[in-house]
Amino acid sequence: MIMKQLRVWIGLILLLGLSACNLEDDQVNYHFVPLQITSAELPESFDLNETYEVSVTFIRPNTCVFFEGFDIRKADTTVRNVVAIGSELEDQECAQVVEEVTATFNFLCLYSQPYVFRFWTGEDENGVSEYFEITVPVNP
Repeated sequence: MIMKQLRVWIGLILLLGLSACNLEDDQVNYHFVPLQITSAELPESFDLNETYEVSVTFIRPNTCVFFEGFDIRKADTTVRNVVAIGSELEDQECAQVVEEVTATFNFLCLYSQPYVFRFWTGEDENGVSEYFEITVPVNP
């Protein structure tokens, strides 16, 4: 009997809690955008099974764009495509600023072959992604 009453109370609390939330009020719309990377700092070489901090500088184009993280894709065994990702608020007044921002990610060296990092710099006139590359050898 007590368990049944407890379940009823928990159900009522959950129902009241959820009904108090109105998801349509102050709804913020946004979409994700790639951010142009201007430079990156990597060590001169890696040691196998060690973790390294990689520093990346990218451009924040306006005040409605906020850095969210990195999309790092394995293009081949030791090739990584790196894109800085931002969220851009929609339906907002945004000041145009060209601000350089630096963020980092950790990288674990798992293979003994040299690594090639390809950093996204934008698209050409045909919409094809462009990158600059940094190769980091792995110590024997």
